[in-house]
Amino acid sequence: MNQMCLRLFGREGERHRGRVLHDFLLGLARECGAGGVTVLRASAGYGRHGLHEESFFELGGELPVVVETVLEDAQARRLLARCSEEGLRLFYTLSPVETGMTGVPS
Repeated sequence: MNQMCLRLFGREGERHRGRVLHDFLLGLARECGAGGVTVLRASAGYGRHGLHEESFFELGGELPVVVETVLEDAQARRLLARCSEEGLRLFYTLSPVETGMTGVPS
């Protein structure tokens, strides 16, 4: 099945409407019809906010977080539109992907 992989990039400590950003995005993705979402916390990252690495002393919540979902193109576009409506300024990637399940006859 051909679908789209949408990745939204944020920072661990970001909040929106009183909620942790990735939790807020999980709700938006569900609202837009995503069947599943994965949140990935990075141990290091470099970008517009500079270099951040996990260490014993860095407890400020600045590490990169990626919210990733695979869904239909229209659903992905709806999710991106909802993020814009919410005033979120997030870097994202949107790529076509082929999906399937191992161990299941085609």
